[in-house]
Amino acid sequence: MDRRSFHRKMRRQKRKKRIAFYSIALLFAIVVALGSLRLYAQIAGAPPLTIPKASVFLDRNGNQIGDHFTDQRRYWKELDEISPYLIEATIAVEDKDFYQHHGFDFPRIASALLTDLKTRSKAQGASTITQQLARNLYLTLDKTWSRKLTEALYAYRLEIFYSKDEILEAYLNTVNYGHGMYGVEAASKYYFGKSASDLTLAESALLAGIPKGPSIYSPINNYEKAINRKHLILSLMEEQNKISKEEKERALSQKIVLKNDQWTASKAAPYFIDAAWQEAAEILEKKNLNFRSGGWIIKTTLNPAHQKAAEEAIEKNMPDNDLQIGLVSMDVKTGQVTALVGGRDYRESSYNRVTQAFRQPGSAIKPFLYAAALENGFTPLTFLDVGETIFTYDNGRATYKPQNVNGKFADGDMSMAQAIAISDNIYAVKTLEQIGYDKFREMSKRFNLRFTDKDNPSMALGTVENTLYALTNAFNIIAAQGEYRKPTTILSIQDEEGKIVYEYEEPPKEQIVSKQDAFILTQMMTGIFDPVFSDYSPATGVSLRPRMTHTYAAKSGTTVSDQWLIGYSPSLTAGVWNGYDQGKTLSTSSDMSAHKQVWIDFMEAVHKDKPNESFEVPDGVKGVLIDIETGKLATDACPKQRLMYLKEEDIPTKKCTDLDFFNEDTWNGFFELFPFESLKQWLQ
Repeated sequence: MDRRSFHRKMRRQKRKKRIAFYSIALLFAIVVALGSLRLYAQIAGAPPLTIPKASVFLDRNGNQIGDHFTDQRRYWKELDEISPYLIEATIAVEDKDFYQHHGFDFPRIASALLTDLKTRSKAQGASTITQQLARNLYLTLDKTWSRKLTEALYAYRLEIFYSKDEILEAYLNTVNYGHGMYGVEAASKYYFGKSASDLTLAESALLAGIPKGPSIYSPINNYEKAINRKHLILSLMEEQNKISKEEKERALSQKIVLKNDQWTASKAAPYFIDAAWQEAAEILEKKNLNFRSGGWIIKTTLNPAHQKAAEEAIEKNMPDNDLQIGLVSMDVKTGQVTALVGGRDYRESSYNRVTQAFRQPGSAIKPFLYAAALENGFTPLTFLDVGETIFTYDNGRATYKPQNVNGKFADGDMSMAQAIAISDNIYAVKTLEQIGYDKFREMSKRFNLRFTDKDNPSMALGTVENTLYALTNAFNIIAAQGEYRKPTTILSIQDEEGKIVYEYEEPPKEQIVSKQDAFILTQMMTGIFDPVFSDYSPATGVSLRPRMTHTYAAKSGTTVSDQWLIGYSPSLTAGVWNGYDQGKTLSTSSDMSAHKQVWIDFMEAVHKDKPNESFEVPDGVKGVLIDIETGKLATDACPKQRLMYLKEEDIPTKKCTDLDFFNEDTWNGFFELFPFESLKQWLQ
């Protein structure tokens, strides 16, 4: 062998050794990398498959009325609860080799990578179902190399710790199907009005096509593109021997019927559910539980019959304009909310006018002013001069001239019982002046009502804004014989494992006002339906009297932009508010009367076929017939009389026919019969 040949041989041997060395080094590096990757995966552990789930709401009878989602609408369904057609359609279009690979489809990745390098972009996708799941659960949708590397690491961990079925189940429960629907169950109910277990082949193929581009392939956004993609998926399923040609043809001919419009329309009591979710979230936060995780089963206080009655009363009586409404009802015994409507149409506005809107209650605040008066020397028979009056305040630097709704003023004195029936404003302001501002503020505080620290006589007429929810609960306390009631929409909360984490308990008993004063207030508020008080001004609820089949106590409230009627039977309190969201002035007759019609329709509907109840008379209170003009005991000679309830020590002893020698009215009457000049001549 010559020297040249020898050197060539030596170079070949060295090259082989280098190749062998680098091959061994590369293999070693791969082994080390895989080992490190495996070690990392073991240390990092199994990535969680948990996601925020729907919290389900039940009515008081245990029937589902709706759900709530923190960000995305989801229901979790196990794999065997999902239509096999949808499973096969998803695999066919997203990852046909899903059960063969270990999380990565390397031929697809290589092809996509080559395309990305040629176009200098990251547009091509080659993600397997495992990779998509990793992205759905843990990552953003940014198309960056770092995100793709992180996605690969998560996919690797998923494949190590979970079976293929577990990965597929998680994917089907997390993928985006558009319109806020995440997971097959939410999507199936939204698009087709059925569970994912009942999907047909055609429906499954259409649904499986949406995740590629939810805004593009949603049948609601673009029906034609959705149907074309459905046809493509059916063809793929046939090519992959997942369905027969006959099955494909039947699916192609099946008409797709979308029912997404029924989804929105069928949601029961949406304003109530929003209020219940807010309360449930506060309860769970106090218990250091993450309400955002979802999966809660929340049993509410909703009475479906009451809710239906509320919605029907609103539908029947609201005028054809932008006038808005709020209605809430509460059980007198427990304080539990039985119905709640926060507006005319939740789809147009989710703003809850029961719990969120602060409005001036007008004269609806007066029962709490008179509650303070009853504790400070007033009785239903306390008479005040209610003629036109200008009040001074702020140390004489300001004046206030209140008006009545009808623009009139009574001539002479009026009792508290009559003043509350016809809602006389002069009487209210004079009462405030006599008992003092602090007494009214203290009473408002007891009832959890908002008040102002500024001494302004307009306080007596409800100028401090409150919510319908708070005001109705305050009336409910009076209805409960003055005993504290805490309004609630929640009976119990269970976690996703069925463990009860909260159960409603009645709060400790606390007397806000005495039983006697609460009952006397109630009896005075029955007067708004009594025509006996309607002399110069009708009682504010007398127009509803012909429709009443049960005993109610109530108080109305009126401002230029708000109408209120809040009242109760012995078992149920209901409050109704009408007004415009922008605070526009109420002007038409329908604007001014809708609240009363809604209230009486609701109350009569929920009390239908129930015996009439009477308010329980407490010890120390007695009912007597009173002449409303004089405030004395009535006789047959005094026709304007009414049964009134008074504390025993406040019952008058004189009759309406008795003359009071020192009473100015007596002498005026005497001199009308016997003029002074005639009397003088007679004496001479």
